[in-house]
Amino acid sequence: MQHKTIADFLAGKPQHTIELFNYFIEVYNTIGLIELHAAKTMIGISNSHKRIAWITQLGRNFIHVVFPFEEPHPDNLCFMKIAQVPGDNKQFNHHFRMLYKTDINEEVMHYMKLAYDAS
Repeated sequence: MQHKTIADFLAGKPQHTIELFNYFIEVYNTIGLIELHAAKTMIGISNSHKRIAWITQLGRNFIHVVFPFEEPHPDNLCFMKIAQVPGDNKQFNHHFRMLYKTDINEEVMHYMKLAYDAS
């Protein structure tokens, strides 16, 4: 079984999507040191303790990011969906779709920091 790489996920993607991916990672690195982990179907983002987010989709003109939190954060304008993980009463996945670099605003930065610091 061949292991996927970050380059495998980016191969053949439009330039706009690659720029969004690179910008998201660049911004996260201003919050703290992160590592990327290519998994079978997604890219994991971790700090030194645990996974803090997942890039689950690299679309034609967007990237889709999931932030796992221990509680739902319903009062926001940035998450398109918040769902409790079935069978896990301590994980609520918060789904963020980034279409433009400007989508990373103060609110999104707040949740990126919250995910980073939650470990």
